[in-house]
Amino acid sequence: MIAGARPNFMKIAPLMSAFSKYPQVHCRLVHTGQHYDPALSRIFFDELGIPKPDVNLEVGSGSHASQTAEIMKRFEKVLEQSPPHAVIVVGDVNSTIACGLVAVKMGIRLAHVEAGLRSFDRTMPEEINRVLTDAISDLLFCSEASGVTNLRREGVPEDKIFLVGNVMIDTLLRHRERAEASRILETLGLETDEYVLLTLHRPSNVDSDGTLARIFAALEVVQKERPVVFPVHPRTRKAITSGTLARQIADMPGLKLVDPLGYLDFIKLMAHAKVVLTDSGGIQEETTVLQIPCLTLRNNTERPSTIEMGTNRLVGADPDRILAGYRTVLANKCPVGKIPPFWDGHAAERIAEILIQRWA
Repeated sequence: MIAGARPNFMKIAPLMSAFSKYPQVHCRLVHTGQHYDPALSRIFFDELGIPKPDVNLEVGSGSHASQTAEIMKRFEKVLEQSPPHAVIVVGDVNSTIACGLVAVKMGIRLAHVEAGLRSFDRTMPEEINRVLTDAISDLLFCSEASGVTNLRREGVPEDKIFLVGNVMIDTLLRHRERAEASRILETLGLETDEYVLLTLHRPSNVDSDGTLARIFAALEVVQKERPVVFPVHPRTRKAITSGTLARQIADMPGLKLVDPLGYLDFIKLMAHAKVVLTDSGGIQEETTVLQIPCLTLRNNTERPSTIEMGTNRLVGADPDRILAGYRTVLANKCPVGKIPPFWDGHAAERIAEILIQRWA
């Protein structure tokens, strides 16, 4: 089982739990160290009850090429020392494709959890990781119907594809009650349904001063009306702490910049927000289940079910579109969302059962 970055941890937690119920299976956890900051890694293991990794590759940060290559070099040694019957990768981060490539080239079976998702935007590094990982995997587990459609269109044999549901939602439902006990609202001085929650981390948004300036032009208006809580990703903090944007943010008293939060605190914040603004894929899914309006600061999404059925709307980085979406939420004109099929908290159990049947 491979985990490397913050989004992976919420996906492997229910999988580790599901496999623990099969005494004939020994599941080893490899942490690549792609995310190594305690705020993005260790706290999630503690809160979600994930066992200590059997191996930590400790690759750290770097360019896409250097990070992917380093993961491959270090993971190859792990497989040489103790070859497993199969490797399971989740999501679409560099660790996903890096470990998948090593496994397949060594003749080890590969399963991809959260397969088939497509934004059809090849400028996104994650899109490249998704397409390549799916192309080399032996079994593909889809979180929503669009994943099945995409894989069929790409010529993947039917007996490799399984619609099983969303392991991220397994974790959300399992920890929802614990998250409600969080005191984060009191800590930040917030009232239920009276604040906006913001996350930003995608390179297409945070690596462009012009794009960031457009997003913050909308936020400047929003923060005058209600608090905007902004847990700042380390990548994003570098982008907003210098130059003109830093001075602009300093003049926005309604914008509350906070350090990255643990899982339980963040779920509590998300569940009680008036609206969530984000460029995260996982948050589009979580807000759908929590029935919280979500405005996605992108022009595309690899999770169309969150728009077709859920509470998500694409607004891009255009200030007018962001503010129009925000006004729609305030006017209570958002359609009521539905929960996509199999987002019921049992996706990991289905995956484990299928893998046991096929490969045990």
